[in-house]
Amino acid sequence: MLAVLVLAGGEGALADEVQRGEVLFRSCRSCHSLDPGQQGMAGPSLDGLAGRLLGSAWGFDYSPGFRAARTQGLRWDAERLKAYLGDPDSVVPGGWMSPPGGLGEADRAALAAFLLSR
Repeated sequence: MLAVLVLAGGEGALADEVQRGEVLFRSCRSCHSLDPGQQGMAGPSLDGLAGRLLGSAWGFDYSPGFRAARTQGLRWDAERLKAYLGDPDSVVPGGWMSPPGGLGEADRAALAAFLLSR
């Protein structure tokens, strides 16, 4: 994805997408934190998501679907995250997250870019 953005407009395009993703993330804050030590939320901390095993954030009680994904060694990357944001159950069946409403493909890409940049 980075190579495509660099060719399309350089690092500025990537920075713009990450910034737009940060704005989109505001609606996710009711369930998710970007503080790796914060517990007690409906969803796990999303800090350090790039390359992280699915279902492996410290201190979060994951669904059986996420525990199975972790056992399989599945990791977060841009394509998996964008797919998950579009249809969580298609990526992690029984994963307990409702799909975020109203996110088009460009929004999912921006949100993924932001989350993977942290």
